[in-house]
Amino acid sequence: MDFVLSGMAACGACLFTNPLEVVKTRMQLQGELKSRGTYQVYYRNVFHAFYTIGKVDGVAGLQKGLVPGLVYQFFMNGVRLGSYAITESSGYIHTDGKVSPAKSLVAGAIAGVVGAYMGSPIYLVKTHLQSQATSTIAVGHQYKHRGMVHALAAIHKEHGIMGLWRGSSAAIPRVSVGSAAQLSTFSASKELVTDLQLFAEGSWLIALSAGMVSSVAVVLAMTPFDVVSTRLYNQPVDHLGKGKLYQGFSDCFSKTLKKEGLTGLYKGLGASYFRLGPHTILSLLFWNELRKLYQKYS
Repeated sequence: MDFVLSGMAACGACLFTNPLEVVKTRMQLQGELKSRGTYQVYYRNVFHAFYTIGKVDGVAGLQKGLVPGLVYQFFMNGVRLGSYAITESSGYIHTDGKVSPAKSLVAGAIAGVVGAYMGSPIYLVKTHLQSQATSTIAVGHQYKHRGMVHALAAIHKEHGIMGLWRGSSAAIPRVSVGSAAQLSTFSASKELVTDLQLFAEGSWLIALSAGMVSSVAVVLAMTPFDVVSTRLYNQPVDHLGKGKLYQGFSDCFSKTLKKEGLTGLYKGLGASYFRLGPHTILSLLFWNELRKLYQKYS
């Protein structure tokens, strides 16, 4: 039940934040491997990107990749949050009754690795679909998938089962770093807010406050890995399924840093926060409240 509740919480958050995921993906692919000032800027900032996509691709364009997004959130976060919930309830992350930062970091990272690897094929498809755009505002490589099932079938037919896990070398560090930052700061912040007695015991505001603190830590730690992950998943491949732009995580990281500077690794930072911030806050809040309801009525 921990896995099911965790997946439901993540899906609930995804319904609200998927348009921001589309914006984030486009901004991270814009000007790929090009120095500033040498490429056309279609998306000047989060709000301009939101407006541009809605105007050119229509309102439906802002919800591209929603189906794989929901499937990914259910399975990836179901496994990730569910694993962490079991670890937390077993008392592993506590030392002398208090949350141990080191133990919670390790538990969060391990839970993230498992979830990321299992959800990688769906994240691959989601990235492809969200980057697809009308030619006048297209950035990055453009795939021609008609939907999630078509994309999975096409990738499997052309590159085999391992082709579905292309890009997982970036997904694992991305989610493990984000998961460690998110869950450790959430547990510690929730404990701190409870100890300070800022809100009534059991109040949903405790989880909301802790989620807000956690969201900042997640975005700062995760954005460089997120940029690399998006580019690895979306890059064009040859007939053997090997990437034409990057050989792997470290190659993408170094090329981006060399060509675009440190700001290249933080492209779409505003979009990342507007997407990851609310998603972190909502998913952790829903997760916390669903667990409380289950414990109350089970």
